[in-house]
This record gives sequence, C-alpha cells and structure tokens, in this order.
Amino acid sequence: MKVALLQTELHWEQPDANRTSLAQALSALEPTDLVVLPEMFNTGFSMRSEDLAETMEGASVTWLQELAHRFSTVFCGSAIIEEEGQYFNRLLWVNPEGKVAHYDKRHLFRMANEHEHYTPGQSRLEVELSDGRCCPLVCYDLRFPVFSRNGTHPYDVLIYVANWPAARAHHWSALLAARAIENQCYVIGVNRIGNDGNQVHYNGDSMVLDYEGQSLLHAGQQSGLHYATLDIDALRAYRDRFPAWRDQDGFVLDE
Repeated sequence: MKVALLQTELHWEQPDANRTSLAQALSALEPTDLVVLPEMFNTGFSMRSEDLAETMEGASVTWLQELAHRFSTVFCGSAIIEEEGQYFNRLLWVNPEGKVAHYDKRHLFRMANEHEHYTPGQSRLEVELSDGRCCPLVCYDLRFPVFSRNGTHPYDVLIYVANWPAARAHHWSALLAARAIENQCYVIGVNRIGNDGNQVHYNGDSMVLDYEGQSLLHAGQQSGLHYATLDIDALRAYRDRFPAWRDQDGFVLDE
C-alpha cells in the first residue's frame, strides 16, 4: 500500500484559496493508493462553523471527488460540514468512483471551545483499501486510546489528520508511536505547518510509523508531498508471531 501525505500551510478561513493551493501541490502526485490531507484542509482549525460550513454536496466534497477520479486514488481529510442544522468536523473518505464515506470527530478540543461549535461523532469508520483496512480519525482523538483500540477483526492502518500545535509536538510524536505499538498497526499522522489566524504555530512533523513504532517517514517542517509504502503482509506476519492482542482487556465504550 503506497500512501501520500500532503503537509502544507493553510490559508486562514479561505476555502477557495486552499483548494487552489492544494491542487497546485497535488499536480505532481505520483501513483498512490491514498492521499491524506490535514484536518480542516479548506479553512484551518476555525470555530466559525456557521459561517464556513459546507454541505455534502458543496464545493469541497465535489473537489475531492474530482481529484479522486482524476488521480484514480482515495483522498481523505476533514472539513466543516453542516447537516440538519448541526455542524461537524467531518473526515471525508472519497474513492475514485466518487463514493464518500465519513467520520465525525468524536473528541472535540475543549481548550479551543470546539465542543461549543461542533457536534461530536458517535462511531468509528473502518474502510477497506488496497490489501488492508484503515481507520481514519481526527487530531484530538489521538489522546484517547480506548476509542482507537484495535479488535479481533483488526484494522491495519490508523490515520490521524490534524492541526496539532507546535507547543505540544512531543505529545504528537509520543502518542502516534504509542498507538502504533499498542494496536499493532501502521500509523499515519498528517499535520499542517505555518501559523493560523489565531497565531497558533504548527511544526508539521507528519509521519508514518510501523507496527513497532519505528519511523518510516518523518516530514519535519518540509512542505509538500511525502510518500511511504506499507507492507501489510509483514504486519500480519508480525501479529501472528507476537499476538499481544489476544490478551487485551475487554471493555464497553461509554457513549
């Protein structure tokens, strides 16, 4: 499975400008199975949900469908979506045929009052891709291992799209490695760079880790497309050799 991570600055609350700049960066895209964009790729991490929200028939979803068709690959990233009077930080998973699956961010970042402007999601999304199974989540979800925990029918790739501030960069790298080790899976984390409209700074540090928490890719602060290849057969062989998942504790998720 080949994946592409797009690490970039974002234009603050300017969807048209972001779609244009992201399309320019994607013009050099190599053949790949999946392209991962940052959280709120078309606006930055804004709390102006009512002003900036689009619908599932809006410009950004349509744009992703066009890109997925043009490049014959899956695209994912999150955007502000309005549905039945509610606002969601919604991860969009778009395949080349134009089908859109989605996951609504469950854990809302209260330190930025995200919980006052968005409705939390209730359930995970797991999707088949190439020879593996993926579970895409959003930013602050990274801090909550119960929600992401792998099960007896495991996913192979755990994905986090993020606007994760530089002030907590160590948390980002440490938690991504922890999620990889405890879930015996590949982990992809895609973050933005630059400053947002609230003068929050982002270092990037987008990365891909293997099932032992070892780095396959670390983008540092470099803007652009970054690639990694995931060996799903090697992952499953590792789980067979070291089946720690068989000894995990049971739990019931409190909704």
